Amino acid sequence: MAKTHIEESAEEQTRLETSRLASLIEAHVTRDGTAETAIQGLYFNRYSRTELSDYMYTMQWPTVGIAAQGTKIIKIGKQTSEYSGSRILVAPVAVPISMQTIQASSSEPFLGVGVYLDPHKIAALIPKIYPNGLPKTGKRSASYVLEGEPALIGAVARLVACLDEPGDNGLLASLAADEIFVRLLRSPIGVYVAETVLAGSNVQRVAKAIDWLRSHFAESLTIAELAAMVHLSESSFREYFKSVTSMSPLQYQKALRLQEARRLMLSGGRDITTACRLVGYISDSQFSRDYSRFFGNPPSRDISKWKSGLIS
Repeated sequence: MAKTHIEESAEEQTRLETSRLASLIEAHVTRDGTAETAIQGLYFNRYSRTELSDYMYTMQWPTVGIAAQGTKIIKIGKQTSEYSGSRILVAPVAVPISMQTIQASSSEPFLGVGVYLDPHKIAALIPKIYPNGLPKTGKRSASYVLEGEPALIGAVARLVACLDEPGDNGLLASLAADEIFVRLLRSPIGVYVAETVLAGSNVQRVAKAIDWLRSHFAESLTIAELAAMVHLSESSFREYFKSVTSMSPLQYQKALRLQEARRLMLSGGRDITTACRLVGYISDSQFSRDYSRFFGNPPSRDISKWKSGLIS
């Protein structure tokens, strides 16, 4: 079926806004990696090569992100999303992720931008966007992909542009961030973002449990105790937790522990046993089994591989 003039016009507008955003990002980031900016809550990603076989493991904080140039694959639990072009990735809660850059080069690097979701600003906007209360939601997900939202891409570009003018990273940046959150809440997945910060909602209770786990992942706590902490039954807690993170509470805690253990060994210089204990494991053998399942190699081989790659 041929596209209508309106559809073609919207696609062209999306392409132009995405191209403008890529130019703005490129002007502010010249080195590979993640770079925080002078505007609170705004960061850039730049990668000039692909990762053909190995995934990078990290935490994805509550974020709206755009890959203005290049392509990444992002995995959360068993959920896989492609992050490229005008596709906008929204993660309403903090989740451990693995990611792989599959389209990037020195001449056309992967260029991404992220804006951390501000729960206080979003909570203040909810009554204005949803004056009659939140509509019923469908199936939840750990992340959502928005297609062809030129107004939202343009709002992110205006926030990035505030870096170009002295003084604009204050009031004007705050207004630009508000516009981003308004447009996000009005989008097809806005209600899923809203329910994570709406006081008293079951999803917001799970979000509180997630915050606790992030700070206390090395501690031992049963699912029943964690559910009671946020005033949910154990069965409801398990159901809601998996619906918003794509993993069980124990899988989530294990991912946090293993990612932190890897960081301690790679950048903290800790040996395997010390890292194992610091993240809450009692058994070295259990730690090694879990690590191998999660990263694909036992700790000693995995760390040696990464360190040799960094040296070379």
